Amino acid sequence: MSTMNVSLPEAMKSFVDEQVVERGYGTSSEYVRELIRKDQQRLQLRSLLLQGGLSAPAAAADDAYFDGLRKRVRDAGKKAARAGGKR
Repeated sequence: MSTMNVSLPEAMKSFVDEQVVERGYGTSSEYVRELIRKDQQRLQLRSLLLQGGLSAPAAAADDAYFDGLRKRVRDAGKKAARAGGKR
C-alpha cells in the first residue's frame, strides 16, 4: 500500500477525527479510503447514466413488458424448484 500525506486546516482535521470516532473507523486513513471508494462509485454511476442517456430508446415498459417479466421470473422459479428436487 502506498502512503500519501494530506495537509488539512485544523477544522477539517477535527471533523475527520470526529467522523472516525462516530462512524467506527479504526483510523483516519480508513475513513478517507471509504470516501474515495464512494466517489469512485459515484463517478461510475454517472458514467453509466450518461451512457444510458445516449443509447437508443428501448421498447416501452408497458403492461405487456411487465407481464412477460413476471412470467419469466415465475418460470425460472419453477425450473429452479424442479432442479432442486432432483438431488
